[in-house]
Amino acid sequence: MADDFRTTEVGDRYAQALFDLALETGRLDAVRADLTSLKAAWIESADLRRLATSPVISAEDQGKGLVAIAAKAKFEQTTANFLGLLAQNHRAKDLPGVIAGFEARYAKHAGIVAAEVVSAQPLDAKQTAAITAALSKSLGKAPELTTRVDPAILGGLKIKVGSKLFDASLKTKLDQMKFALKRA
Repeated sequence: MADDFRTTEVGDRYAQALFDLALETGRLDAVRADLTSLKAAWIESADLRRLATSPVISAEDQGKGLVAIAAKAKFEQTTANFLGLLAQNHRAKDLPGVIAGFEARYAKHAGIVAAEVVSAQPLDAKQTAAITAALSKSLGKAPELTTRVDPAILGGLKIKVGSKLFDASLKTKLDQMKFALKRA
């Protein structure tokens, strides 16, 4: 699910428009908070993903659904209007790309270094603090850390900072060993 959040060309254009509007109106932090909530809801709710991506649900119904979600969640009016526009333009399915594009623009604007840590099991506070400290030392500034659990990596960590991926997962190491043995 978290892999859905990649910038796309269409998502990037919409993200730029939303970012510019939020910046102009002074609602940048509020819109960012709304999109953060929406991203979490997208990951957790199969119904939301179905609403936005189903070809059998009309754009009008998608818009009504997204606006209703925005109203229930007490989103900023800018965000609610944007969600309605996205659906009206038959682009609700591009919502993850819009969120990714907006996050990238916000991070650049605010000077934030975002880092995603993927582990096989949930990290405790001590482990998260140690990772944050190590990243702060190597990056020269404190990162905004998000964590995700993916049992498929078996063990170790994957850390993504910007477009760089540091993969110290057990699955990758085993795959490398398997490949090396096949070549031998």
